[in-house]
Amino acid sequence: MAKILVALSGGVDSAVAALLLKEAGHTVHTAYFRTWMNEEGLPFPGECPWEDDVRNAQAAAQHLGLPFRVIDLIRDYRETVVEYLVEGYRQGLTPNPDVICNREMKFGTFLRLAMAEGYEQIATGHYARRRANPDGSFDLLEGIDPLKDQSYFLALLRQDQLAKAMFPIGELHKAQVREIAQKAQLPNARRKDSQGICFLGQVPVQAFLERHIPDKTGPIVNAAGQIIGQHRGLHRYTIGQRKGIGLPSNTDFEYFVVVKKDFAANTLQVAFDKPDTPGLYTQTARVHSLSWIHNAVNTDRDLLARVRYRDSATPIHFKLTENGGADLTFTHTQRGLAAGQVLALYDGPVLLGGGIFY
Repeated sequence: MAKILVALSGGVDSAVAALLLKEAGHTVHTAYFRTWMNEEGLPFPGECPWEDDVRNAQAAAQHLGLPFRVIDLIRDYRETVVEYLVEGYRQGLTPNPDVICNREMKFGTFLRLAMAEGYEQIATGHYARRRANPDGSFDLLEGIDPLKDQSYFLALLRQDQLAKAMFPIGELHKAQVREIAQKAQLPNARRKDSQGICFLGQVPVQAFLERHIPDKTGPIVNAAGQIIGQHRGLHRYTIGQRKGIGLPSNTDFEYFVVVKKDFAANTLQVAFDKPDTPGLYTQTARVHSLSWIHNAVNTDRDLLARVRYRDSATPIHFKLTENGGADLTFTHTQRGLAAGQVLALYDGPVLLGGGIFY
């Protein structure tokens, strides 16, 4: 049996993870870590339910008879996740703060803190699975529930991080997790799943960015270069975006989508969403900053890939490039690939690692 620190989010998934570990006979302690957004208390549109998260996490821990505390990681969040998000948008990228949150915070700062305090493992409520290999290494697999699998968000983890991580609910479907929680009468058994970015809660990302990146208005142009509107600032838009551009559909109910952001000219190029629209649909892409969970892929080969969390895994041909990145050829045409997005790479259900789109 191991001494384990469980990261409680306030939701049912992490609470059931703690319950299962306790029932398995482990020594289980729990913690909620505060983020930078928690400290600010700034009035944003939408809901930022961190105080409710803490109450729910503490209530679950008390119900299970487990030690609970709140850990202050505000400065670490500011220096990693928050600055990564803001700088990414400032450069015109589409960053994924949840992936960076997992690598740098949950399985970075939080894990190091746990190890320094004598814990042997940390655990989270991710829908993912860890599999031990005969040589002592570990593989990371998709969660059993295809509708809740969260392996995509773990694409940039390293082997040393995975070796100390546990995912107790990865072998369960969401309905089973709810059923376990209700039978145990957990106080958050019926609580809805959170949908927001890891440190923003339900606060709209644009409302957050308004405080950090000043708007710089400019022209919206079509493929012919004709000005058809005004944008509020290029950081507000991403490739493939259809809603919130500020342009109405035409009489045939065709909708404009973003296909290019030209920072030198401060122009936003749009076009109608059609399969032959240049810059919107593609079967090739390139990634950099490759990260591998176990064994690096060092030969050209066919793999599976996810370009977004909710997207299904799709077949690709993976070809390494001289600069340490890779060229990708997709079997099926992809829509709206944006620089800064995270790509997750799989061999069947096994998550191999990931990279960042150029």
